[in-house]
Amino acid sequence: MRIDAYNQINQIYGVNKTKKTGKTGSGSSATMDQVSFSSIGRDMQVAKTALAKVPDVRQEKVDAIKSSIQNGTYNVSNESFAERLVSVYQNRFL
Repeated sequence: MRIDAYNQINQIYGVNKTKKTGKTGSGSSATMDQVSFSSIGRDMQVAKTALAKVPDVRQEKVDAIKSSIQNGTYNVSNESFAERLVSVYQNRFL
């Protein structure tokens, strides 16, 4: 077992070190913690909010396909279906 590597990690991260803080007395001023987000974090939050507003299902497309199936006008190319079926099979099992 390599204890020296463990000691080096402790030295780098200061695991065993304790930091002394100032005394809090009646005359000392209190400090406040602050949190700030990077621009990437803000952009991700904006994108997350925008995606939450978008519906998961595009109902107009679903309604159009349903009506064409009910009318008997919905046609699927046999070649297209076969190609997609083979590609899914190849990606999953090979």
